[in-house]
This record gives sequence, C-alpha cells and structure tokens, in this order.
Amino acid sequence: MIDPWVWALMLLVVAMGLAVIELFVPSGGVLALLSIASIVASLILAFKSGPVIGLVFLVAVVVGMPTSLVLAVKWWPQTPIGRRILLRVSGSEEVLPDDDFHRSRRELIGKTGEAKSKMLPSGAVVIDGRTIDAYTEGVPIEPGQRVVVVDVQGTNVMVRPLDDDEPPPSDEKGGLSQPIDSIAPDPFNDTTA
Repeated sequence: MIDPWVWALMLLVVAMGLAVIELFVPSGGVLALLSIASIVASLILAFKSGPVIGLVFLVAVVVGMPTSLVLAVKWWPQTPIGRRILLRVSGSEEVLPDDDFHRSRRELIGKTGEAKSKMLPSGAVVIDGRTIDAYTEGVPIEPGQRVVVVDVQGTNVMVRPLDDDEPPPSDEKGGLSQPIDSIAPDPFNDTTA
C-alpha cells in the first residue's frame, strides 16, 4: 500500500502542472479549479501523514506554486498561443507614414535656420528658405535668432537656439552621429601608466 505522503506528492505535482497548463491552454478556469482541488487534497493527505510532512508540503505549495507560475509567465510569450495573444510592439519608424513629406521632415535634423517669430514655445522658423512651424526645448527664442533642428517627431519639429559664437553643426545628422571619442576623451583609457 502506498503511503499518503506519496499520494500527496503526486497530487502536488499534478496541481503545479495543471496551473502551468492553465496559462497555455484557454480552459475557462476549469484547469485552475482542478489545480486548486489537487492542492487541497495534497495538503489534506500530507497532514494525515503527520504534522511535519504537512508543514513541508504547505511550504512547498507556498513557495512552489508562485515560482512555477512566474517561470511559466516568462516562458509563455514564446509559445504559439502566447505569440498569438500578445501583440508585438511596433517601433516609431514602423507606424509613421513613409512619404516624401515625412522624409523631408526627418532630413531637417541638424540643419540651421532663423526664427521668424517669437517662440514661446512654438512659432515659425525659416530653414533653407522654407517656413516651418516648430517648437523649442522650453527656451524662449526671439525673432531673428539662429536655431538648429534637434528632433523631428512625426510633423513636430523641435529646435534649440544657437549662440552667436557657436558654429553650426558640421554634419546633417547632428551631434549624435559623432563617435563619443571625438567629443570627450575615454575615461577608461589610462594614458598616465
């Protein structure tokens, strides 16, 4: 005859399996109810075998169930049903239209121009002879002040003021396209040794 703690162990394994399967197979909660019933039956049989075995099984349920569910949730998006239910997040380049207007707006990054109106925080700027609605990074810009385009989000053009002694950006893509070594020395390169 099999000891009650062996039956309790088998029911506990079945309960954890059913809980994990519930995440992968849509059953309307039937598998979850069977899992809970298996856990209760497992604990009853474990406590019938003795209080120490019952407490060991109780700790196993308290620690094992959340651990197995967390591991299953991490694994779930890679399963076929997880890929069908969870949508992939699209990047901004995938959702923006790719027409001539939007391409020309993205090409403005790094170009310099002149504020046509007072910008508090938005207004008009002239870049390459074209008047464009733009907004600032939060700094007010006076009419006639030089500006540089720092970002384009859809149709929104963000500019920042250029100081009179500041040279315009050297390339069309702005400072972010430059290697970091050309902007600042490498802090990890120990040249004193």
